[in-house]
Amino acid sequence: MTNPHGPADRGEETDGPVLRIATRSSPLALWQATHVAGLLATAWPGVGVEVVPVDTEGDRRLDVPISSFGGKGVFAKEVQAAVLDGRADLAVHSAKDLPAVTVEGLRLAAVPLRGDTRDALVGATLDALAPGATVATGSQRRRAQLRALRPDLDFVELRGNMATRLTRIPSGGAIVVAAVALERLGLADRITEVLPVERMVPQVAQGALAVECRADDVAVGAMVRVIEHAESRRRVDAERAFLAELGGDCDLPAGAHALLGGDPLTGPLTLTGVLADSGDPGARLVTGTEVGTDPVVVGASLARRLRQELAEP
Repeated sequence: MTNPHGPADRGEETDGPVLRIATRSSPLALWQATHVAGLLATAWPGVGVEVVPVDTEGDRRLDVPISSFGGKGVFAKEVQAAVLDGRADLAVHSAKDLPAVTVEGLRLAAVPLRGDTRDALVGATLDALAPGATVATGSQRRRAQLRALRPDLDFVELRGNMATRLTRIPSGGAIVVAAVALERLGLADRITEVLPVERMVPQVAQGALAVECRADDVAVGAMVRVIEHAESRRRVDAERAFLAELGGDCDLPAGAHALLGGDPLTGPLTLTGVLADSGDPGARLVTGTEVGTDPVVVGASLARRLRQELAEP
């Protein structure tokens, strides 16, 4: 945490401490960081907030699938490095881009109120797609589930920021994106169909933001903790525990979605998960549900059960 004499990110002069937020430089990532900056500024009047954009390998290498050079963790590691080496005090990520195992030296300090968890189609509804139509998505999870629903569809890769993706809707086909991304960018009117979670299980932690800080930074951790949303955190913890048990790679053909009943701190969690061999034609896919109160136990238990079911002949 610094105390410079210049203006904070919000354009206001401040003589107090300044929190530096590392983030990817895409429009959506900057929206996320600015959103968290606003939450912190409201919670801590007099504290300035500065957004520190970071160029990541995932944003630079748009010509190849993410899985070919390290999975979705490539979107997070350089942002995390900025916190670890002191260029920033905290990092804001799309929680679905974080590997489920936290990097040594960091901690997940807060999960603010979660947004829409669902996937969306742009271009056509799923049922309106003609036989053999093309769907663009870079997600193995989405491909596996869509193949189970519509084995006739053809799939192509999709990379780039949201503006780029919206220019790549196949003729007569559709692209698949997170509904919340379009909502946050003011592009919700582009959504053709939102897929219910009962039809397509979302990516782990989709719709949630993750705020990381250094593990030993007690002061920043305490400041960030006030923007935590208890229900969102427990749901995300259960989903991340599911992914961690499977190996922690966000690019696995796996998804999970948790619902919470009753008290945000003690109520029962219902976790639904999906796991596939791959996104290829004919890949096996299994689904299941686990109920309990401990997010880590619920997530890990469901992952073990689905992995065992997938391994059975």
